[in-house]
Amino acid sequence: MGILNITPDSFFDGGQYQLQADILKRCESILLEGVEIIDIGAYSSRPGAENVSGEEELKRLSTALTWIRKEYPNTIISVDTFRASVAEEVVKNFEVDIINDIAAGELDNKMFETVARLNVPYVMMHMKGTPQSMQQNPKYNNLIQEISNYFAKKVEQLSYLGVNDIIIDPGFGFGKTLEHNYQLLKELTQLHLFQLPILVGVSRKSMIYKLLEVEPKDALNGTSVLNTVALLNGANILRVHDVKEAVECVKLVQQLQNA
Repeated sequence: MGILNITPDSFFDGGQYQLQADILKRCESILLEGVEIIDIGAYSSRPGAENVSGEEELKRLSTALTWIRKEYPNTIISVDTFRASVAEEVVKNFEVDIINDIAAGELDNKMFETVARLNVPYVMMHMKGTPQSMQQNPKYNNLIQEISNYFAKKVEQLSYLGVNDIIIDPGFGFGKTLEHNYQLLKELTQLHLFQLPILVGVSRKSMIYKLLEVEPKDALNGTSVLNTVALLNGANILRVHDVKEAVECVKLVQQLQNA
């Protein structure tokens, strides 16, 4: 899953993809480097990010999706949003294929019924708090158990509504300390109990660059290492900024597992 942030303030590439030419060039690059899913975000969810209105989020998405659907009509598009109204508009008007919700319905109680009605695959992520508060001293009594219980409750609610195409994202960096993130990665196999695809997004995050004492722009090598560990621990989808390198990780791990 290749990341396309059309926000002005994302932690790594904020502001790079605002103009039509830049957005389409990014899409072309993602597709040529071997990824089939483009994940578009118009709301920055980095720690402490400014809260953007639903109207502004939808305006950004509508503009970009109009360009992308015209140029790449058959591309699988995921939209990263926690708002049910935004999800409804982009699926209906632009035939968006997947909804990727960082809040798993916690920030909009209409999200579950909306994705059930839209009948699209749904990525739900674990987040403790909100993007504005999530990194303010997050604490867990038992990290893996709490995340597992969270997903168990959500899967039950979605199944009751008839949503069966569910992908779970443990939410690296969302309401978790650096130590929490590495424990989660180490114990990722425990989330296989749901028998659902697992999406992992560690690309250039602070769990890499803070530990290595570098900037996000210098965190590609660390990203490839952790993507490899995630694949070995059962990740099914990698959400990445650097597509070529992630595709190489997948090929190498597949060869290792098939040896």
